[in-house]
Amino acid sequence: MPNTLEASIDIAAAPEKVWSVLADLRRMSEFSPTTVKMVAVGGVRDGAYTVNVNKVGWKIYPTTSRIVRFEPNKAFAFRMNENRTTWTYELSPTATGTRVVETRTVDPKGLPGWLTKAIDVAMGGEQKFEADLVAGMQETLSKVKVAAER
Repeated sequence: MPNTLEASIDIAAAPEKVWSVLADLRRMSEFSPTTVKMVAVGGVRDGAYTVNVNKVGWKIYPTTSRIVRFEPNKAFAFRMNENRTTWTYELSPTATGTRVVETRTVDPKGLPGWLTKAIDVAMGGEQKFEADLVAGMQETLSKVKVAAER
């Protein structure tokens, strides 16, 4: 069963500033090493669908998701339709700014069988795939930090 993955960072900016960076999904490709494009259909809001273009190495593929949590300045989450994973960003004020925690959780049903096979064949297996995801989460948060602290 895939693991829940987590990465976090402290940012020297108010939650409102960090939120303005994270909630602008047009910028997700600027931060995430696996996102080419992310577009919220009808705007970024609770319940909105997104259309995404992703990449892993030379492999480019489309996905869709639905925004399942939208609490301005506090939390933002989207659930991937194809693989039933949920990506969450939680913001907490600190004495010096904001702590952001990014998590990837998997539906209790697990990943679809086709995806488990694809991870084994094309992405080096679950352990390597998850390590790469965590590295990508850390890269994403580091880039959000730079943008929010400008």
